Amino acid sequence: MLIWALIFFIIAIVAGVFGFGGIAAGATTIAVWLFWIFVIVFVITLIMGLVRRGR
Repeated sequence: MLIWALIFFIIAIVAGVFGFGGIAAGATTIAVWLFWIFVIVFVITLIMGLVRRGR
């Protein structure tokens, strides 16, 4: 999922350089959402691993 966020971020940068502001804004929004979903899933997985290891 982090790879997809990076891909959309690169798309946003390239679109911004070429003057496609709407596409750049959309790709940036998708990249930010994917990044935060990745962070949330990572934290949940980390907590579940710590709880399971404690038993």
